[in-house]
Amino acid sequence: MCNLYRMTKARDEVARLFGVPLGSIGNTPDEIYPGYPGLVVAADELRSMAWGFPLKLKDARPGAKPRPVNNTRADKLDNFMWRHSFQERRCLIPVSEFAEAEGERGRKTRTWFRLPGQPVFAVAGIWRNTAEWGLVFSMIMTEACIHVADVHDRMPVILQPEDWTDWLDGPPGGAGLLCRPYPGVMAVERTAERWVAPR
Repeated sequence: MCNLYRMTKARDEVARLFGVPLGSIGNTPDEIYPGYPGLVVAADELRSMAWGFPLKLKDARPGAKPRPVNNTRADKLDNFMWRHSFQERRCLIPVSEFAEAEGERGRKTRTWFRLPGQPVFAVAGIWRNTAEWGLVFSMIMTEACIHVADVHDRMPVILQPEDWTDWLDGPPGGAGLLCRPYPGVMAVERTAERWVAPR
């Protein structure tokens, strides 16, 4: 599952690419981890939301913070936590590249995936408003394509530009059919950079 991605283009360039105006945008880092703010195309504008739906664990201590659930499996979109957002609030997540952890436990490194010639691409997402963190989004995951499969068995749903409108505004049945492994070419960059959660 994806727990780190980069969005390195300026927000006005991203808004032009997706053909939407700038909405309410706070500070968004280049590297986005679960719980961090990221850029999202939703409700006909580019705005920032926190990455991850809040989940309160049943055995958590009183007053404990919820855990951000940042990924949604495509085969679980009819589950209660995701159903209404998938049916009513789908979004596009602008991404420059995403990372997966690779290697032995305790020595994992970052492997980055990007689309050649596309400095920004769209990942399928869903969003909602929450009492805990305000507006939040989650990334849709599907089976890995051949470029990702030897690192992880799942990957983000990457949408072609001609599918953006169907994902955002089409019926859920049609949107569900877009949740498939990416069929095109991907660039893979294996690094020595350690996979370490931010502190």
